[in-house]
Amino acid sequence: MHGFATMPNMTIRVPEDLKDAMDDHPEINWSEVARRSMQEYLHKLEIADQLASKSELTREEAQELSDELKRDIGEHYEA
Repeated sequence: MHGFATMPNMTIRVPEDLKDAMDDHPEINWSEVARRSMQEYLHKLEIADQLASKSELTREEAQELSDELKRDIGEHYEA
């Protein structure tokens, strides 16, 4: 894991009910949960990009597929 001194800070906004639920679990390092979730999301995007780059689809078809996948993944994490 990277040292904290080398990591930039990031602020995110969450709905009040989510914050309340998170506050019920002070034992959880929510920054780490968010960091891992973002890493997992980026990994999935990288896989989608790799698959699209090896595909015989046209550039436009590959971009459409990539956009759909990213949207689906985003909706999954927003739910």
